[in-house]
Amino acid sequence: MSSLGHVRARSLVFWLLTWLTCTTFVPQSVPALRAQDAVPAAAPAAPAQAAQVAPKPEEKSRFYWFLESSGAIGALILLLSIYFVSTVSRLFLEMRQKVAAPPELVADLMDLLQKREFKEIYAIVKADKSFLSRLLAAGIAELPSGLAEARDAMERVGEAITVEMEKKISMLAVLGTLGPMIGLLGTLKGMIASFSVIALSDVQLKASQVAGGISEALLLTFEGVALSVPAIYFYAVFRNRVSTISVTTMLQADEYLRHFAHAARSKTPAAAAPPAAAPAPKPTKN
Repeated sequence: MSSLGHVRARSLVFWLLTWLTCTTFVPQSVPALRAQDAVPAAAPAAPAQAAQVAPKPEEKSRFYWFLESSGAIGALILLLSIYFVSTVSRLFLEMRQKVAAPPELVADLMDLLQKREFKEIYAIVKADKSFLSRLLAAGIAELPSGLAEARDAMERVGEAITVEMEKKISMLAVLGTLGPMIGLLGTLKGMIASFSVIALSDVQLKASQVAGGISEALLLTFEGVALSVPAIYFYAVFRNRVSTISVTTMLQADEYLRHFAHAARSKTPAAAAPPAAAPAPKPTKN
């Protein structure tokens, strides 16, 4: 074979070996490289799966968070709320027309008045402590001085009793005014705590502490307003009830006193007329 033939044979063998190498080794190396590339891609998924498997930290209950955020100021508002509920319950039992003027007492007094038992009437109203009895006791005691003086005495006693009733409901007005002030105190405390965290955190700001102070401020403000609104409402309710009971009872006592005075006057017997003078004897004629 000539030298040209040898060159061509060598070239042919070289291209044949190159083709065999490309067709044999390259397809096997590409999937291997892809598999190697897939291993690092799948590696970051392991921490995500571990995070899902890891147990979650226990969350605080809302009730525990409510108590912790309220603190001492919230405990004070709670005590005032208990006092408010007890006061309203007591006033609902006391501020009633049936208590101021018991129907059975009124029936007994009218029955005794028809029987003209004046001493018995005065003994009953003197021993009883209701609004109506206290008015009638003062009026009947002054009745000998006149009906006008008896009415004035009843009016003075009625004003005094009304002041006593208003004094009982005055604490509702105090709670209505005091509630927002206590809530404002809690608001200032919470905001000071939040801004102190911001001011003292030079490197890293703790968002949980800032949010805790803000939540405390808002929660205590809500508690103060929640105490104030019903206190103001019930104060207005009982203020109107005191006025209604006072006017109704005083009118009832005045009407009974007038009937009492009329019955007392009708029982007094009329003064007997003086006997007529005997006629003078006629002079006899001598």
